[in-house]
Amino acid sequence: MSTESALADGVREALAVDAEEFAARAEEEAEVVKQGLRDGAFDNHQSIVGFEYEFYAVADGRWSEESRAGEYALMRVPRRLLELMGFEKELGLHNAEMSTSPQPLSDHGLRAQLAEVRARLEAAENTAGVEGMRLVSDGVWTIPPAGETARGYLTDSVDLDGVTVAANMSDAVRYHAMANAGDDAGVTLEAPGVTLEADTVMPESLITSIQPHYQVAQADTLPVHFRYALRIAGPLLALGVNSPLLPPDLYDDDWDAERVLEEGATENRVHVFESVLNARTDAEKVRFPRDVSDVETAVDRIAGDETLVPMPEPTGIDRFDDDFATFRTKHGTYWRWVRPVFEGASRSSANARIEFRPVPAQPTVRDSIAFQAAFAGLMGALPRREHPVIGLGWETARDNFYAAVADGLDADMEWIGYDGEHTTDAETMYDDLLDHAAAGLRTAGCSEAEAESWLAPLRYRVDHGVTPADWKRAGVRERLESGASFADAVHDTQRAYIDRQTETLIDGGFSEW
Repeated sequence: MSTESALADGVREALAVDAEEFAARAEEEAEVVKQGLRDGAFDNHQSIVGFEYEFYAVADGRWSEESRAGEYALMRVPRRLLELMGFEKELGLHNAEMSTSPQPLSDHGLRAQLAEVRARLEAAENTAGVEGMRLVSDGVWTIPPAGETARGYLTDSVDLDGVTVAANMSDAVRYHAMANAGDDAGVTLEAPGVTLEADTVMPESLITSIQPHYQVAQADTLPVHFRYALRIAGPLLALGVNSPLLPPDLYDDDWDAERVLEEGATENRVHVFESVLNARTDAEKVRFPRDVSDVETAVDRIAGDETLVPMPEPTGIDRFDDDFATFRTKHGTYWRWVRPVFEGASRSSANARIEFRPVPAQPTVRDSIAFQAAFAGLMGALPRREHPVIGLGWETARDNFYAAVADGLDADMEWIGYDGEHTTDAETMYDDLLDHAAAGLRTAGCSEAEAESWLAPLRYRVDHGVTPADWKRAGVRERLESGASFADAVHDTQRAYIDRQTETLIDGGFSEW
């Protein structure tokens, strides 16, 4: 049987699953999770941090004449190469993902996270380099594969015996099943200046992110940590914006270069993710989530979330969480910008954690880990100090988030300082935010110098008023003023980004740019 036929058969099998039975299994297993919470199965003696890091691949021209050196066209990653690098598949054939080993929240734990990312990425780059390929840490790609357009690459699909299959999507059944579920075919990517219709969710593969994880020591404290995580989402996203531009051939005719620079979002990744994946469901599955009053409510929300594709019942692989394998499967499409997770391969590793998903991948590893440190430090300090920002209205926290999407560090956001005073002054907000992140790191065992070292990349951005999105926009504007076309300005800026990253990705920092 061919790979294509096996994939089509897998999609048909997934779509044949009874949605009501799937939902009922998830609801039953939610009770198992809640009993585990009551029994202390998800408690840990200390806070733990983890990290997911997404990349896309570009050709460096080493072997292929059609992708000359320095062109950095998007490149499909051979599946065997992913296995050699120890990376995981993501949505697009050009994607690769790394997950770190969980570590205690401490200076040693953060150093272990940084060292693991650097070691594995360096090894992966060496492996990829032999194939004439480079991994890029970025929020969105803008240069399509050599000889192709972004529009064609993202929308190319074929019909296999009545099953729609995206030509450039990884062969995971659930990805392809999304395109074939329900009566309405297709999705529409909508971002400022861009409207792209496709038969599958492949346009979501434009984007890449980092995802810091924070395991709470006591599961019943997750709701208060979650509430704080929502309040810091906007300010941290504003520091990390890194996708102000999409591939030039996707822009509508009435959006010229000046309009893109003036009216476009600083973080298009949010628009891409929300518009593409929300198109396949009645409810907005990708959204800024509501507060939760207690930990069991968090479990109920996952179990009760609208099912996109009811997958077949998972077969056990001798994990602790096999007892709620359907619930765990359903969590895979519980897309929220901040989300709770309950899982564990063994009872000793079972955990309740928060995945923080707003921030795009950053120019360097050091900058990416700075966000992990800041998030973890804030999760440690804000609840312990009973910081009054927990009283910031949910609607205001949501508005802060989307203001950051639109305007980055220039966004108008509201904050409540430790003194209880409301402020819209960015300097005051970031002083308080990063000071508390540092305090949380010190409490976790970092010295004052170590804590400040972890946060230095973010303080640099605040002090200089610059983000990766600002850097990209400035590069495009400079090239436009020199007479370049919009497409050339975007592509050449992207090449400059990758060139700078070549020198700084593993050991340098964005502040050197």
